[in-house]
Amino acid sequence: MLSILNRKEITDFALSLVINPFGFDLLAKSPTWGVHSAGCQRVVSPIPIFYFPFSWVLQPVSRMIPWGGLGCCVSAAALYLLGRNSGRDADVLRSVTRVNQLKDLAVLLDTACKVLPLVVTVTGRVGSETPINCEQSGLRGVIVEETAEQHFLKHNDAGSWIQDSALMLSMSKEVPWYLDDGSGRVYVVGARGATGLVLTVASEVFEDSGRSLVRGTLDYLQGLKMLGVKRTERILPTGTALTIVGEAVKDDIGKIRIQRPHKGPFYVSPKNIDQLIVNLGKWARWYQFASTGFTVFGVFLLAKHALQYILERRRRRELQKRVLSAAAARQARDAEGSNQETEKLSDNTKKDHLMLDICVICLEQEYNAVFVPCGHMCCCTTCSSHLTSCPLCRKRIDQVVKTFRH
Repeated sequence: MLSILNRKEITDFALSLVINPFGFDLLAKSPTWGVHSAGCQRVVSPIPIFYFPFSWVLQPVSRMIPWGGLGCCVSAAALYLLGRNSGRDADVLRSVTRVNQLKDLAVLLDTACKVLPLVVTVTGRVGSETPINCEQSGLRGVIVEETAEQHFLKHNDAGSWIQDSALMLSMSKEVPWYLDDGSGRVYVVGARGATGLVLTVASEVFEDSGRSLVRGTLDYLQGLKMLGVKRTERILPTGTALTIVGEAVKDDIGKIRIQRPHKGPFYVSPKNIDQLIVNLGKWARWYQFASTGFTVFGVFLLAKHALQYILERRRRRELQKRVLSAAAARQARDAEGSNQETEKLSDNTKKDHLMLDICVICLEQEYNAVFVPCGHMCCCTTCSSHLTSCPLCRKRIDQVVKTFRH
């Protein structure tokens, strides 16, 4: 295909091949093959060439930005924040008030400051006055979650059957419950949103779909084969030993309850407070080590990209000097045999004309070869046959495409 531009655009991007103060590659690149379209030049090659003007801006920006280094630095920052949050939570857990017996919690609430919230850690066993009786397992719990998933085989475009599932039912129940350690009890509010809460799988039943000729035919026409329904029941059983970290308050009728604080951690976990602190400390250290590693690798990638950019700019300046010297010499030779009308042209116009087609290697023939995959065009086919890397970007040359102009 031909990509046709006006003369001004041809001059602009041809000059940018050698004289480019920003080091950008302003030649449009094919999105499929990575071959540049050379103005109104015809590229005679089985490779299709397309011209996209907007790539003059998008491609240099994508080449200038070291996405790998930036991604590593952003990941390092995210890991650093996670590690700092884990370390802060561990420090908060170390500073919370430990209540050994629940009967002492009422005394602490009476003597504590009324302005600041009282964040405590308590331990006991789960109990409730109205527990939930599970239908499938027969267990008694205070939090019950039931899910039902439809499992089936789906006919894909390749002609094979793949297994898939879809959620049919998700139901959750919770009744008022408390912790009891034998000396007293404290009610827990909002435990489902707490960190560390793990529900036990009480039952898991798979109900096979009934087999019938009519249903099987309909499912087959729809591209489905129903296998059955998987019903799962997860509960927080009564009698489970838990450790809770939260804000202790007293309601209007004098009952003590533990709830999520406005600021601070809220844990409902089978682990004790010391195990929680150790676990958070391990995660904080792991995040710190990972953040350091990503930072070092990201800085390495950024430095490598910056060094490559500096070296490429230096090579561009050297090639620019060579081309300008050759252009000046050719201009001097052409000026001897030129007529009076040609001499009236400005020096810049002559220099631009000469720089449109000079090979940067031999400085004699016109450049007529495109390097793949970098897409630079600055050499003739004779010089290109002796090159293994691009003179501008030093990337390996996989293929040389010859261009023809008229």
